Amino acid sequence: MKEIYKKTISTPIGFLVLGSSELVLKYIHFSDSPDKDSDSIPEILLKTKQQIIEYFEGKRFSFDLKMEPEGTDFQRSVWNLVLDISFGETNSYNKIALKLGNTTFTRAVGMANAKNPIPIVIPCHRIVGANGKLVGYAGGLERKKQLLLHEIKYQKKGILF
Repeated sequence: MKEIYKKTISTPIGFLVLGSSELVLKYIHFSDSPDKDSDSIPEILLKTKQQIIEYFEGKRFSFDLKMEPEGTDFQRSVWNLVLDISFGETNSYNKIALKLGNTTFTRAVGMANAKNPIPIVIPCHRIVGANGKLVGYAGGLERKKQLLLHEIKYQKKGILF
């Protein structure tokens, strides 16, 4: 089994624990307190930390990171569609399901988002209910709201939800 390296960073929405192999980002976990960092930190974690800082400073609107989120083929297909949602925009679970070919997949899309191992970078916070309401977020609805408000602040299109 490959070693997993960890780095904790402090952000406006709390601590984020970044996890990677030597070369690729594997996960981002929300935490109420800092975790113990690995003794050595690979370049991918330093790059991830820098890009997340830039995101919260309003200087980065997308991420350029090598990542390997672990999940089923269906989950990865959902996450790939979520990656297409631009900074400052939202989409609904239903519309993602429709892009997958069937609106009956709506609940499965929600479950795939709940299992997203790399939130923020794979921006599942940009998925809202069909009526535009904030629903479901593994990091909690308050964090989801903060992330969307952050994006409103730094984009020019106006209100998201």
